[in-house]
Amino acid sequence: MTLINALVFLIIGIVIGFFLSRLTSGNPSQQKELKKDLEKSRYELAQYRQDLVDHFSHSAELLDNISKDYSKLYKHMANVSSEMVPDLPPQDNPFTKKISKIADVSDKEKEHQEPPRDYSEGSSGLLREAQGENKAG
Repeated sequence: MTLINALVFLIIGIVIGFFLSRLTSGNPSQQKELKKDLEKSRYELAQYRQDLVDHFSHSAELLDNISKDYSKLYKHMANVSSEMVPDLPPQDNPFTKKISKIADVSDKEKEHQEPPRDYSEGSSGLLREAQGENKAG
């Protein structure tokens, strides 16, 4: 009799567990749809990030071109002004002053383009002193 009761309770437990799992897990097609939406959103986000990187890269290139053209324009104006007004001293020519400023800025930019050094030469600090004491002792 106890064996029959155990089997009945087991079957009842399996049936209740089956229905509870169906109710709590939701619709499998809905889960697949949510997963597709998630993958689509991830793809769109990655695409948006790539578009943003491309936009900034293109903008930086355009700004670089503008600065080069600006520098060329000032050099041209300085040359033309010195040709058209030959008696004008170079210090009074406003374009030559601007060209010297532009040259100074470009020189500073070239200096800052060198990557920083992440190391020091030779040993330093406690290790240097410890090595010196060990040799002396």
